[in-house]
Amino acid sequence: MKHLARKHAIKRMTNETKIELSFSVDGSGQSSINTGIAFFDHMLDLFTRHGLFDLQLVVNGDLDVDFHHSVEDVGICLGQALHKSLGDCVGITRFADVTVPMDDSLCRCVIDISNRPFLKFNATYSQAKVGQFDTELVQEFFQAFVNNARINLHLDMDSGINTHHQIEACFKAFGVCLDKATLVDLRKSGVPSTKGVL
Repeated sequence: MKHLARKHAIKRMTNETKIELSFSVDGSGQSSINTGIAFFDHMLDLFTRHGLFDLQLVVNGDLDVDFHHSVEDVGICLGQALHKSLGDCVGITRFADVTVPMDDSLCRCVIDISNRPFLKFNATYSQAKVGQFDTELVQEFFQAFVNNARINLHLDMDSGINTHHQIEACFKAFGVCLDKATLVDLRKSGVPSTKGVL
C-alpha cells in the first residue's frame, strides 16, 4: 500500500510572532532553522536530524520581551504540522519508547500517538539558563507541541549534571522516539486502535 507524502506547511501571524514552517515526517534529517534563538535552533536541528524529519522554519518574534512567545509558538506550529501530516494515522506504529544518553545525561522518552494530549515532564536542571535561554522554556515548548499534536508524551531526565547536555538529551530522545512512533508498519491495514479511529 502506497502512503501519501506526510508533510504540512503552516504560517502563523500574531502580535507576538510571525512564523513560517514546513515539516515533513518522511524526510532525511535536513533543516533550515532561524528562530533568532541560537540555542533553540540547535535543539530543533538535533530533533530534526535524529528523527530523520525535514524542517524549514523562520521565526520573527518579540525577543526584546523574552524568548517565551517564540518558543511556545514554534511548539504550537510544529505540533499542528505533525497532526496534519499524519492525517488519519492509518498504519502507523503509534507507540515508541527510547532512552538516549548525552555524556553525563540520560533521557527516556515514551510516545503514544493517541489523539489525546498529555505531557509528563520530569526534569530538574542544574542551571536556570543556558546562555540567555531559560531552561523552563523546554517544558513550555513540549507542552505547546503536545497540545497541538494531540499526542501522549513522557519525558524523564534520569540523570545529568551539565544543563546543555540535559536539554540536548531531551530533544534527541524526542526526535528518535517520534520517528519510531510515526513509522508505517506494513503489517497494519488500518488505524492502530480497537475503536477504529484515533
